[in-house]
Amino acid sequence: MKKIILLASFTLLSSCISTKNTIQNIDQTAAYPEIYENQFIIIEYATDMKYGYSQYYPVNIGFSVYENSNNKNVERYFNGLAGPNGEKLSYKLIETCCPFPSKNNKMGAGTLDLYEVSFEGISETKKIYIDTYERGKVMCPKGFTTKKIDRTTKK
Repeated sequence: MKKIILLASFTLLSSCISTKNTIQNIDQTAAYPEIYENQFIIIEYATDMKYGYSQYYPVNIGFSVYENSNNKNVERYFNGLAGPNGEKLSYKLIETCCPFPSKNNKMGAGTLDLYEVSFEGISETKKIYIDTYERGKVMCPKGFTTKKIDRTTKK
């Protein structure tokens, strides 16, 4: 019985995965962002409106070979961002979606996580796609700013 359930689960999962990777902004040569106090130092701003907002152009933060440590990179990424005028932000996972083939997962497939981001004092929310399996240039999406780092006060 276990074998039948396992086989059915595998068949269902593999039938949902496209054989072609639809993510357009993967860059396996992208450098791991510098980290300061549990946040990525994000120095580049996206020029493409699709960056982060489209499942085809997610924020690719799959820099770790250990799948379970990539959740830490999600935290570091959002810790490096602020609202349009520097507002504090909060985020929550609302959905895991969009399976795609990946060599960076034992199952041979990755998924995207869709986060809802809200800003202190602003009623509008934004939805950002995060890919924790593949690498890419880590940038600030349109409509966000980066947190300023003051290294002079830290000893």
